[in-house]
Amino acid sequence: MNPEASLKKYTLLVAMGASFLTPFMGSAVNLAVPSIGSEFNSTALMLSWVVTSYLLASAAFLVPFGRLADIVGRRKIFLLGLLIFSLSSLFCGLAWSIWSLILFRCLQGVGSAMIFGTSMAILTSVFPPQERGRVLGLNVAVVYIGLSLGPVLGGWLNHNLGWQSIFYFNVLIGVWVLFFTAFKLQGEWAGARGEEFDLSGALIYVCGLVAFMYGISSISTMAWAKYVTLAGLLLIILFIRHELRVPHPVLNMRLFTGNATFAFSNLAALINYSATFAVGFLLSLHLQVVMGYNSQAAGLVLLSQPVIMALLSPFAGRLSDRVEPRLVASWGMALTTLGLFVFCFISQTTPIWLIVLNLAVLGSGFALFSSPNSNAVMGSVEKKFYGVASSTLGTMRLTGHAVSMAVVTLVMAFYVGNVMLSPAYADLLVKSARTAFIVSTAFCFAGIFASLARGNVRSQAGPEGKGMGG
Repeated sequence: MNPEASLKKYTLLVAMGASFLTPFMGSAVNLAVPSIGSEFNSTALMLSWVVTSYLLASAAFLVPFGRLADIVGRRKIFLLGLLIFSLSSLFCGLAWSIWSLILFRCLQGVGSAMIFGTSMAILTSVFPPQERGRVLGLNVAVVYIGLSLGPVLGGWLNHNLGWQSIFYFNVLIGVWVLFFTAFKLQGEWAGARGEEFDLSGALIYVCGLVAFMYGISSISTMAWAKYVTLAGLLLIILFIRHELRVPHPVLNMRLFTGNATFAFSNLAALINYSATFAVGFLLSLHLQVVMGYNSQAAGLVLLSQPVIMALLSPFAGRLSDRVEPRLVASWGMALTTLGLFVFCFISQTTPIWLIVLNLAVLGSGFALFSSPNSNAVMGSVEKKFYGVASSTLGTMRLTGHAVSMAVVTLVMAFYVGNVMLSPAYADLLVKSARTAFIVSTAFCFAGIFASLARGNVRSQAGPEGKGMGG
């Protein structure tokens, strides 16, 4: 095998291995939420922070680490991220209280930001534009394999070995990818080597995004949360003003103002993930608390969505190499909207076959959206912006996840309140789920128009896949 082919093979394997880690963890932890609540005697609202804390840290650090990776080398940041993620997974399994678990989940989020701020950028650096849709499709398929195995394997681990075993399993996978990267992935990629890192801009960005997202998530439970939200919003505005003035910004604002494809593709991603992420969390509670299934059985029900995602994503990626990503992704968004609308009518008597069938509809829609949307983002910028583009898209995903959980937290606080999870509150949990699905459906319907508004990638990209933004 020639060196170029060998590099491509190992790059794809490493990226796919890393892409398995966090979706597996996320979907598996959803199944363990009731067990974690029982062990630590935690309320439903506290348990939502086991999920939200990880998302907050991931979203806040993605863009700064993506920019740092462009300067010092993407492989270095990728390796460090794998190390932090693996160690924090170990400490999550050893957690002695709900607060210690939330702290270690934050550290997991930092490691995740370093991984996802670089993995797609490394892939895009190694593979030429004409192969990009295919490899991004394969990479997204592995994300969905992680999501597929999460409910099944995570449910089995939680049911038979305890929730801690989910974190220990992730340690094994993380260490394997870490050593594979260190010894097999030779080379370094730094599209902005020699440029300065805007530390002050990065600090303003992290503080602003954390304050804004924390404030939104806590607004129903803490009186002063609205002031934290406002402070976060002001810091984000300050960050934008700062970035427009510095020669080497953390996030180049011209990528948004001068590149419609980049701007609307990221907006579409934000809306899509805001609408869909909490589906697994809501259905995990519905199946276990409302309908009385154990975590293992609930995991098998939830399996139908990510399996369809994994099967269709490579096809959707290849399709977006030939057909405008705008069209493929918009059809995916429309199909996802339909699936969310059906769940607006969920009840204690909804048959399992209907839940499984509708999850398959959601999986089809999301597969058609995700790979083409990623292809559109990465194909709309120059090579030196690959790290920032990758991490910006990742930030949209994780910010969307956090917004999705914030909506659920708000709705549950309104209907259920700060009480222990119990079948006695089944009616209130059903009302919470219905309201959350109504909000999600409205989000996703608006996302169809954002997806259509992005324009055609091929009319903006040159022969080498270079877009506007520099």
